[in-house]
Amino acid sequence: MTLFPSSPSDTHEQYPATPVELAVAERARKRSQRGWLALGISFVILLALALWPTSYVIQQPGPVFNTLGTVEVKDKTVPMITVDGAETFETGGALDMLTVQAVGNPEQRPNWFEISLAWLTPSKTVVPLEAVFPVGETTEQRDAENAALMVDSQQDAVAAALTQLGYDFPAQLTVGQVAEGTPAEGELKVDDELDSVNGAPVSDLASLRKAIAANGTESPAVFGIVRGGVPMNISITPTPATAADGTETGIIGIATKMVYDFPIDVTIQLDNVGGPSAGMMFALGIIDMLTEGEINGGSHVAGTGTISADGTVGAIGGIRQKLFGARDAGAEYFLAPETNCNEVVGHVPDGIRVFSVGTLDQAVLALNAIADDSGLDALPTCE
Repeated sequence: MTLFPSSPSDTHEQYPATPVELAVAERARKRSQRGWLALGISFVILLALALWPTSYVIQQPGPVFNTLGTVEVKDKTVPMITVDGAETFETGGALDMLTVQAVGNPEQRPNWFEISLAWLTPSKTVVPLEAVFPVGETTEQRDAENAALMVDSQQDAVAAALTQLGYDFPAQLTVGQVAEGTPAEGELKVDDELDSVNGAPVSDLASLRKAIAANGTESPAVFGIVRGGVPMNISITPTPATAADGTETGIIGIATKMVYDFPIDVTIQLDNVGGPSAGMMFALGIIDMLTEGEINGGSHVAGTGTISADGTVGAIGGIRQKLFGARDAGAEYFLAPETNCNEVVGHVPDGIRVFSVGTLDQAVLALNAIADDSGLDALPTCE
């Protein structure tokens, strides 16, 4: 075989790079290194920012409890509501009370990555930390305050339910707490019974506020109280304050509570849940147990709202989360405070029907309509 030399076009000769070419290549290499370094630094910074604690907390649906069912208390399964001293009746379906979990606290705040995910989740809400934990208040203090509110709401729920059913019983407005640095400090004490202001009887918080407002902040108000069984008069000058509706009023710096003498014993047991927002559902559960037949017709109903002894249903927080919690628990209907309707509109998840109520009587009427499966379209809703 004869080998012929390749043509010049098939010959690949290697020439050494010129200094200019070497410099260009080196600059390109360095630019690439700097680019990757900048990208890496940016990624580290973004990761650090994403994991940086924020000044927000996340509200999300919490556990759901059937007031007609059982709960775990100290490793025992017990009825949530028990009644002694009166005949009780079988119940059916569910009357769910709802809770909201706060993800984060002053000691352990959510990071920006968690906040971003919450913003994209319809069932969650991002709120400022101080909206849930007031400045200067620790997690332990907040838990203790919510526990006290739960106890008071349970008593008010019993009072509202028994009043709805026609029971009569005495009630006494008392001092529940005295705030430091306020006019009442050193003048009133916890458990003082409040009977009158400037000679006018006071029987509840509304009448007390009205009497203090009527007195004004220029002169002392005379509080008729009973302390340890001894009647006495205490003079306190209210300090100016702005009410929730923006009007100017006077306050003396106390929190009140009602003390009732019920004709029957009603016990509500629920661990690790605080706040007053379950009051209406507690009251409805009590009414159902003391009323023949199923007040809800065996349907699965959820709801929320504070309750006062006179049956007024009040606004609560976190209603969007509670709507999703009710839906996820299988509720078909939801009873919402009419004062929360502006937060309900546009946030009702599919598969649940919402009715608005302003009183316990309206809530009972709504349950009767649900039980009869008639007149539902005539019930008030959040439009």
